[in-house]
Amino acid sequence: MILITYIARVVDGLALAASIQEDENAGRSIQEYQNKAKQLCRKLSSQSPSRCSLEAGPYMFHYAIERNICFLTLCDKAFSKRQAYAYLEEIQNEFISQYGSKVDTQTRPYSFIEFDTFIQKTKKTYEDSRVRRNLSNINTELQDVQRIMVQNIDDVLQRGDALGVLDDKARDLSMQSQKYRKDARYLNLRSSYAKVGAICLVLVLFLLFLRYFIF
Repeated sequence: MILITYIARVVDGLALAASIQEDENAGRSIQEYQNKAKQLCRKLSSQSPSRCSLEAGPYMFHYAIERNICFLTLCDKAFSKRQAYAYLEEIQNEFISQYGSKVDTQTRPYSFIEFDTFIQKTKKTYEDSRVRRNLSNINTELQDVQRIMVQNIDDVLQRGDALGVLDDKARDLSMQSQKYRKDARYLNLRSSYAKVGAICLVLVLFLLFLRYFIF
């Protein structure tokens, strides 16, 4: 289930559009998570990772930044991360197409609240189980989704960490992964050379044996 869709300007956290749905099963006000979404958007900067996932109790925040606009959603944990980012990408493309040139001039919150109509329609599409299965077959892999670092939103908000730190951590993980793959290729190459060398040595010894002991 998609509970919150929130769109904000990165430079100052100004809310541009939003769509909120109560979680009837949880029996808990969504206001707390709405406040966390606002806090999170205010902490973003040009150094923040362009994509990030944050744990929030039984839910997950996912956000994507494009053209200094943050597109954020709150989903339950059962909702696929791949589908969450596909959903954000569709929201992002339509919003930028309609309002991209007007974002920088806005001064009041929720200037584009009418965009909720498109959000509701898109959300319904992604929450339909049959459509989600079809989308999963088509979008088998969304670029970089598997490498997105997952943090706990309370840790990020309470410590007051800049989200740019997450980008540094993600970059370190990527560098370590590349080094591991490079070392693994080197070891595999050495192993292959050793095998070839051993085979050549056996052949040489065998030829010498044939020359001096047979002929």
